Amino acid sequence: MSSKVIITCAVTGAIHTPSMSEHLPVTADEIANAAIAAADAGAAILHLHARDPENGKPTQDPDYFRPFLSQIKEKTNAIINITTGGSPHMTVEERMLPATTFKPELASLNMGSMNFGLYTMLNRFTEFKHEWERQHLENSRDLVFKNTFNDIETILRIGNENGTRFEFECYDISHLYNLAHFMDRGLVKTPPFIQSVFGLLGGIGPNPEDLMHMRRTADRLFGNNYQWSILGAGRNQIPLATIGAAMGSNVRVGLEDSLWIAPKKLAQSNADQVKQIRTILEALNLEIATPAEARQILQLKGADNINF
Repeated sequence: MSSKVIITCAVTGAIHTPSMSEHLPVTADEIANAAIAAADAGAAILHLHARDPENGKPTQDPDYFRPFLSQIKEKTNAIINITTGGSPHMTVEERMLPATTFKPELASLNMGSMNFGLYTMLNRFTEFKHEWERQHLENSRDLVFKNTFNDIETILRIGNENGTRFEFECYDISHLYNLAHFMDRGLVKTPPFIQSVFGLLGGIGPNPEDLMHMRRTADRLFGNNYQWSILGAGRNQIPLATIGAAMGSNVRVGLEDSLWIAPKKLAQSNADQVKQIRTILEALNLEIATPAEARQILQLKGADNINF
């Protein structure tokens, strides 16, 4: 583990829909401005998805990524992390397009197929601006987020050819074992950057005991040769990040993972969540990694070697 904490900010994602929060970035300028503000607040890594500006629907069309990628690169030195997860409703071929096109320093990679239940949010949100939003949630009752061994291997090989490293998103214990399998085959470079995801229906739960189980399993499989990060969904974002950081982890926040800043209070920006977790980390006497330090910790190829 590093002695400095890397803050990742996931700016918009593909889980929440525009009707859930007026603060969710949708257009290229909104995504760029939100990402730049998050970097200014202390995020060393910016995890990025794109949306159709007309209706806010998630898209993996590289043409929707290009406008905000150029703005972010011009105005920050943060590490840009492009999703290969996209949306569970997309094909693997669609999901891979942006990372294949832009060859970023870092890309996300989901480490196993899973049920991905978003439909419970229909209990909280009932009014939608766009019909796709309701369908997006309702259709997850019968949705398997496909990430087969072949899918994972394909993405790894393309990333390795491009010099892209990965944020390995592990939603359950089995995903750690899948990662160990690919490490044993020599397809994953060390140290892996493991993003442990808690609290999404279909994955591991959001309890501190679940976090401890993830940590014990990762220690058993990878020893001390990995970088660990914590992603808590919804109201679990800050509590689990705090517990993880006290145990030596990095942290991830952002409106992709949680729309909230406090109970029943929407976050007005991604930067607000970054500032909140930074305040907690500094109160724990933990140092925040700069983008340059994060590049060194994660052994990235550098911003001069990307295709945008």
